[in-house]
Amino acid sequence: MKDYQVLLFDLDGTLTDSGEGIMRSVQYALQTVGIEVMDYRTLTAFIGPPLRVSFQEEYGLDEGTALRAIRAYRERFESAGIRENRAYEGLAGCLGRLQAAGKTLMVATSKPQPFAVQVLEDFDLAQYFTGIYGAPVDETAHSTKADVIREALASKGAADLSQCVMIGDRKYDVEGALEAGIDCIGVLYGYGDERELLEAGAAAVAATPDELCRMLLREG
Repeated sequence: MKDYQVLLFDLDGTLTDSGEGIMRSVQYALQTVGIEVMDYRTLTAFIGPPLRVSFQEEYGLDEGTALRAIRAYRERFESAGIRENRAYEGLAGCLGRLQAAGKTLMVATSKPQPFAVQVLEDFDLAQYFTGIYGAPVDETAHSTKADVIREALASKGAADLSQCVMIGDRKYDVEGALEAGIDCIGVLYGYGDERELLEAGAAAVAATPDELCRMLLREG
């Protein structure tokens, strides 16, 4: 394992288990555009990728309808979904150890940046990160995971990309990292699986926050 110094973390499925809030908000958004989904738990495909991509790929929504769905999603997420969330056990301890070891920690998420900041502050996790980067609030703006990663790296003047790594639970994190020119470590406690992550090109996978921490600190 390389001695990575700049660590970029995904949020949903990597730092917090936000699945219920996301899926219930997607269920509400789909209802507003005339699509009934009886069991919100069938909407796991929406955890990770940008909402626009998921609404268009999963339900074939056109551009205008997808934007309506995104606005409805954010309405429900901001009022209720953001609280249907929990931090992963052992994650804060892992972040503290990495910070104490002198690593630079940042967040790079497809969630709108203000929502990401609020979630991390609610769980007292914001203190570990030197920067929190997310998608634009303007739903008409196109932003990929690679765009967010590049913004985060540029903000810290990270010139040596070999020392940088993305950490996430879905193939979109891996693909975005590779497009931005850095490695990605996949985590298996989120919403992706080992096959998805490795086939996308993850350099390694970690089953738990503790295993991830030991991997990044090159312990054993």
